[in-house]
This record gives sequence, structure tokens and C-alpha cells, in this order.
Amino acid sequence: MSDYQKLAELLFPNITKTPKDYEAIYPQRKLPEGARVSRFAPSPTGYLHFGGLYAATAAKLNCVATKGTFLLRIEDTDKKREVEDGVSAIVEGLNYFGITPDEGVMGYDKESGSYGPYTQSKRVEIYQTFAKNLVAQGLAYPCFCSAGELDEIRTAQENEDIKGYYGSYAKCRDLSIDEIKANIEAGKTWTLRLKSPGSVDKKIIFDDMIKGKIEMPENVIDVVLLKTDGVPTYHFAHAVDDHLMHTTHVIRGDEWIASVPLHIQLFKVLGFKPVKYAHIAPIMKEDEGGKRKLSKRKDPEAAVSYYIEQGFPKESVSEYIFTILNSNFEDWRRANKDAELSAFPFNLKKMSVSGALFDMVKLCDVSKNVISTMKAEKVFELSYEWAKSYCPHLAALYEQDKGRATAILNIDRENKKPRKDIAKWSDIPDYISYMYDETFTPCYELNGNATPQLAVDVLEKYIDIVNLDDDKDTWFARMKDMCEPLGCTANVKEFKQNPEGYRGHVGDVSTIIRVALTGRTNTPDLYSITALLGESTVRARLNAALKYYKEEI
Repeated sequence: MSDYQKLAELLFPNITKTPKDYEAIYPQRKLPEGARVSRFAPSPTGYLHFGGLYAATAAKLNCVATKGTFLLRIEDTDKKREVEDGVSAIVEGLNYFGITPDEGVMGYDKESGSYGPYTQSKRVEIYQTFAKNLVAQGLAYPCFCSAGELDEIRTAQENEDIKGYYGSYAKCRDLSIDEIKANIEAGKTWTLRLKSPGSVDKKIIFDDMIKGKIEMPENVIDVVLLKTDGVPTYHFAHAVDDHLMHTTHVIRGDEWIASVPLHIQLFKVLGFKPVKYAHIAPIMKEDEGGKRKLSKRKDPEAAVSYYIEQGFPKESVSEYIFTILNSNFEDWRRANKDAELSAFPFNLKKMSVSGALFDMVKLCDVSKNVISTMKAEKVFELSYEWAKSYCPHLAALYEQDKGRATAILNIDRENKKPRKDIAKWSDIPDYISYMYDETFTPCYELNGNATPQLAVDVLEKYIDIVNLDDDKDTWFARMKDMCEPLGCTANVKEFKQNPEGYRGHVGDVSTIIRVALTGRTNTPDLYSITALLGESTVRARLNAALKYYKEEI
């Protein structure tokens, strides 16, 4: 037995499996030729970030496009930073927006698939098996340096181009097995480090699927593979996991580009075929000082939970994400207005190299379009579910008469040119407030040619003729018939040709009635509003407005 093998047994006496055992446990996947396997592998150290949802969507689409497999892996080896319910928040956030994994973590302590466990803290023995094999080959070694000794190394390297544990600074790299044994017997703790085969004179070139060819110096640092508690670092764990889970493409933030030389080196020393990397530029936001990254600390919209709480439908957020995922999506959407998002031919190479710009105004515009195409029943159902959790007052209004609430939401909907007033469910309470007496706030400000005197004349006449049994044509005919006796014209074009000859036109007449009934100058179809308000409410509001304008004269 070689010294390296003796060292491996000394460090890992309880590890009895070999890498070959795990290769047998996790065989090649049976997928169509060209199928890609991608993963989303967040840490449960906080809420699901919008950038995470963006990356997860790209990873999912990368698999869907090739009939591959998308998996969710939880990288929870940093227990100090883990937050309570962090896993549930990630899973629920992804599920809400339809980014459901084909396998992996499906909920708290719930997994599905043949390549698990998908939670890294449950895979420690696997990592230690591959670590032991590296030691047995002379490719890894224990490091006994204390925190103080590592600080001394950092201080000594202040003016050097390369910083880290390498070369002459790697004090434990060449310890003999007897020295190592003595340290262990003395109770010294150790980390396991990679014995990097890299050279300061060499470079690596890799082809990033988004950014193209990138050239970087080789990794020369003897990085930590296992911490003192035997738990792996992210660098080591991800290489083992991606190999055993047969990941083909890793899609992640471009802050990881600096680690690619190390990661490719780890794949090679472990004897694995490297994955293909696609590094996504961060989501940017316009600020007073220019563009900056969407920030967890500064921007509430950075949290995926924000969109749920505000009531953005998942369809809207997904549609918006597609607009920033691929540069050709909006052209595709114009040509395929009714197509499902899943029909879009997503391509990693069409992702932004410099960083997609987050735009709340555009998100709202996209969402208005999406909601405008929904049937009233769907708008009611989705907004009611949202209201029960986030707006009890709206839920209570709905519950007075769910049929009437649906009819209110159906005004100017389901036609060739539906209105686009609602961007999110939290807009609805204000949008429909005038339809309920308990939320109606009178406002009698007029616009156009309407004056308080004209309002008095219009309302006095309309109160006498209003009839909620009228059909729409009859109702509008009554509106036009009122014009001439009031000194107005039923023809707007005629008014524009001779504005001095009239007090106003039919639009001014209807505005006065609209303001009296809704407190607004711009609303959906007035006939439908009148019918749904009901006789007693209509007459009460008309009389209240008439009284107000008489006092104004």
C-alpha cells in the first residue's frame, strides 16, 4: 500500500465505498440524443430572488427545448447562513410561476427522482468517498493551518498578484504521513485541500454558451475541498453532484465565471467530463446613478414573494421574464399572439451578454395585456384566491355576491378591444371601488365643456328619464335625445365644427352622469356600470351629485 493510500485510510477510516460504487448507483440517464440536463441549485439562505427565478426559467427551458431533465438541488452545506423555511420558500416560489422540476427537491424533506438525495447535506458520505479517492491518488491533502497562520499568509501576499494557499505558501502540502499522523493524534483539526496541478504560466480557454470563448489563467490555489467538519465546499460538492446526476449544462450567474478555472480543474482531477457552462449576466435596474444590479437590500421587487403579494398573475411574470430572456421573444409573440409560452424556441445564445434590464413599467404593461385576455371567471377566481390571503376587504366584497363581482370584472372584457386597466390583483380594490357603496368616494370634478350649471341641467333631466330596464341602444338614444333641449349636440364632430354654437356635446353629457355615478371621468362602459349599480344606488348618487352642483352655482 502506498503512502497516499495509507493517508486516505488514516483520514477516512469509515468510508468503505469507492467512486465506482456510486457510478453504479447513478448510471447514465436514458434520454433522447441531444437531451440536456440542467439544474437550479440554490442555497436556502434567504428568499427566492427574481434573478434566481430568471436563471431557473432559463435552465428549465434549456431542458424542455431538448426533451431533457430539469432538476432542483438544494445546496445547504452552509448551515450557519440557512434560514428557517428557506427550502419551502424556494420550492413554493418556483411552483407558483410554473418552474416545476422533473426531479429533485419537491418540498421540505420531500424529494422525487432516481439520482438523489438532492439535498447536499444528505450526501456527505458521497463527497467524502470521492475526497478519499483523491487523497489515495496524491491529489488532495490535509491542512492543519490555524486561522492565525492563514491570516499571516494573507498579510504576506498583500502586494502580490496571486493571493491564496499555493506554492511556497502551502505549508501543509508536503507533510509526511508521520507528520500528519502526529498532528491528528495531537487533536489538531484539518481541512482537506486540493493539490492543484495548475501552473501560473498556463491559461485555460472555455466556450461559454452565452458569452462565447473566454480565456483565463489556470487555477493554482490549493482550495479547501472539505471543511473541518467533513462537509464539502460548494466548489467540490457541485462537481461531484453534477457528475453523478449527469448534468450537461450549468446555467448560473456570471459572478461564477472567476471560479470556472477551478471548477474545470476539479472535474478533470476527479476524472469527470466537464459540464458546459452558460453564465447569465445579472438583472440590472435603472437608478439615479445609472444602471446597477437588482439589489436584495434596496429593491422589494428583488424578492419573488413581492410579485405574489402584489398579485401579479404568474402568467404575467412568466411572460415578462421571456421578454428579457431572449432578444427575439417579442417578435415571436407578435407573430404568435395566442401561442403557449412553451412553444417559444428558447435559445441560450440569444440571452443578453451585458445584463437584462428590469423595468417595472414594462412588467405592468405586459401584465395588463395578459390580464385583458383572461375570461372574467378566471380574473375573479385568481383575484379572489389572492384576496383571501392579502386583501380580506376585497374578498369580503366579492363574497356579498360572487356573480355580481364576476359581472363587474367582465365590463369591457371579452371583446375585440378589452380594457387594460388591471396590472395586478392589488389594483382591483381601487378599480372597482365605485361599484360598492362602502368603498365609493364621491368626486365631482368635471372636465371638457361640462360646468356645474350644465351638470345641474343634465342631472335634473336624466333623473326623470333613467330606466335600468333599457337595453344599451335605448339607453344611449335617451342620452342623445337629451342633448338638443340642453343646448348640446349629439354629434361630437358637429360640436368641433362650431363650438360656440353649443354648451357641449353628448360626451360632456355622459361625463356628467359618469362622474355622478362613479366619481371618475374615465371608466369602463357606463351602461354596464349603471345596470350593475342598481336602481336605488343610481338614483341616490344622481341626487347627491345634483345637490352638490346646485350648491356650487
